[in-house]
Amino acid sequence: MRSHRPLVLVLAGVLVLSGCTAAPGPPPLHPTPGASGAGDPYYPDDGNGGYDALDYHVDVGYDPASGHLDGDTTVTAKATQDLSRYDLDLRGLDVASVEVDGKPAKFSREKDFELVITPPQPLPAGSTFHTRVRYSGDPSRTAHDGGAETGWSRSTDGGAFMVGEPHSAAFWYPVNETPRDKATFSVTAHVPDGWTVISNGRSSAPTSAGGKTTTTWTEPTPIASYLTTLAIDKFTVKRSALPDGTPVVSAYAPGAESLEATGDQLPSVLAFLASKFGPYPQSAAGGIYLAEDIHFSLETQTRPTYAKWATLLTLVHENAHQWFGDSVSLDSWSDVCLNECFASYAQWLWSEHEGENLDNRYRAALEITHGSTDFWNRKLVDPGPGHEFEAVYDKGILALHALRRRMGEGPFSELLRTWTTEHRHANASWADFTKLVNRLAGQNLDGFLDDWFRTAKLPSDADLYPGSLRP
Repeated sequence: MRSHRPLVLVLAGVLVLSGCTAAPGPPPLHPTPGASGAGDPYYPDDGNGGYDALDYHVDVGYDPASGHLDGDTTVTAKATQDLSRYDLDLRGLDVASVEVDGKPAKFSREKDFELVITPPQPLPAGSTFHTRVRYSGDPSRTAHDGGAETGWSRSTDGGAFMVGEPHSAAFWYPVNETPRDKATFSVTAHVPDGWTVISNGRSSAPTSAGGKTTTTWTEPTPIASYLTTLAIDKFTVKRSALPDGTPVVSAYAPGAESLEATGDQLPSVLAFLASKFGPYPQSAAGGIYLAEDIHFSLETQTRPTYAKWATLLTLVHENAHQWFGDSVSLDSWSDVCLNECFASYAQWLWSEHEGENLDNRYRAALEITHGSTDFWNRKLVDPGPGHEFEAVYDKGILALHALRRRMGEGPFSELLRTWTTEHRHANASWADFTKLVNRLAGQNLDGFLDDWFRTAKLPSDADLYPGSLRP
């Protein structure tokens, strides 16, 4: 019996081993290309699919004398599908190399602005990855569409500035250029000594070495890419703080000194807007005041950019956007009224604050426009591609004042604050807005909202003169 025990033990060991199974491996990947557009029907090629951008770090060197830019941008993103390849948006500029997680990646250029990247290995859904792109060129030579899209512009005194809507970021760094994909942002810029760089958020102390000044600006609040900016000039910079400690940085280009008196009123403007919309939602405040005759100012996040003709009401408008458009961002460009109608109505609220009777102003405006087919034949919501900005600055104001009188003062005031609170630092749609209006009004106002915002005609008499607006 004893002589058989080793055999029994061996057989038992074999049986035990044969019952063991290896730990399951990762599920097989099914990689496919990310979409070359984010899905906005107004701009179907804008943005990209297959990933969620989390952060941009842009490193640029710029020479004002030649207009040459050297860029080195790292995009941190999370894959939302198994990715065989994906796109970033980049207009013009020459790409020297692309790396994904530190390894060289294949790349190509397609259409007008698609930078198509094939990583060394497919990227699993849910994984976080880093794309580094090195590029260069003169961004001011890249074609743009005009209007509110100026591309990278050189200022009259040799500096440069970047503002544009709906496209701006892709003129100077690779990006998922859609408001649907907000991300944190920082830029480190190197310019010749004597020049100053202004951007979004808060800055490090500039350092100088080898004839170059380096400054880093960081915006920790998620930002839509068209709201990022860079301005390079021989600025006069004024620094202060709001009562809660929020830093205020305002920069005045040579020739824009006359705007300082307007810029100095920013703390009182922000205090007023906060009383209407809730606490200031950004990490910093201030302004970039240009001596340029561009035909628009823009609500670049934390630090709006102003044309040389800017007034106090422009200051009110662009800073109202820090709530409406910047903190609460649109989901589709068809809903741009959620940005512009409210920023424009903020100008009326400021006038009311200064003593103006808005009901009288509303009725006076109707007397002027009542018979104007051109004025009323414009939709505020879903007006069609290319028509987004036609009615929001005038008809949009009247629509919101009528809504205020239709809802009543209390519910409308609650609407302004609840909208900016419930969707803070996120995206929202017109459908979200109508649901909130109906909830706070305690009744269904879909008909009223459609009559004013979705119809290209004079509203019905009942919707035109709600509440105290009846003559």
